[in-house]
Amino acid sequence: MSEDVLSEVKDGVLVITINRPDAKNAMNKAAAEGIAAALDRLDAEDDLRVAVLTGAGGTFCSGMDLKGFLRGETPFVEGRGFGGLTQKGPAKPIIAAVEGYALAGGLELMISCDLVVASSSAKFGIPEVKRGLAAAAGGLMKLPDQIPHKVAMELALTGEFIDAARAYELGLVNRVTDGSAMDGAMELARAISDNGPLAVKISKQIIEESRGWSLESRWDEQAKLTPLVFASEDAREGAAAFAEKRKPNWKGK
Repeated sequence: MSEDVLSEVKDGVLVITINRPDAKNAMNKAAAEGIAAALDRLDAEDDLRVAVLTGAGGTFCSGMDLKGFLRGETPFVEGRGFGGLTQKGPAKPIIAAVEGYALAGGLELMISCDLVVASSSAKFGIPEVKRGLAAAAGGLMKLPDQIPHKVAMELALTGEFIDAARAYELGLVNRVTDGSAMDGAMELARAISDNGPLAVKISKQIIEESRGWSLESRWDEQAKLTPLVFASEDAREGAAAFAEKRKPNWKGK
């Protein structure tokens, strides 16, 4: 993995850090490939339950590296999209821990995560139109799914920023911290990792996929997935642990 992305494991949480602080963590090809590799590891290793994506040096991600763009470099990974994440995320949960700016492609990375914790000083926006570009790494399609249509339209057409308080008000951010966003994200990650990993994975899958299900088919589609949870060893372990007043010993199967 490139040094443009660092990863470490803390209590079953894979912490992925975009490590280009001198460039405000602008996304280049090496960083995109590093994130994709880390997400492949997240899904491959049973001991890893959840990931946290953050940026070094007080900035989450300022978007695409425009110097690299002028050289003909595109920070996309085939099958995964911009930053190795925006087109296809991991099967397991991923949390964005946002300090400073999440702009352009940085915002698109953020909204491709399942949950977001932001510091109170964080700023958000898709200012691509100010550079004659468009937020084509998912911002124009995903923002209207996550915030009101007219607000998404305003952000896309003006390129203006919003602060953490406004992002929380809109539901774009789960939690706002006065201190470290990473501390808040790790607290949230631990709350997720305490739960049955198979149940968490299938719950995420249903929430994501059900947006494309018709009203007529949604119960049938869900019924294809939930039996995997209810017939699992973890389901029996969860019930036994509750009855015995102890912490469950999850196996993820």
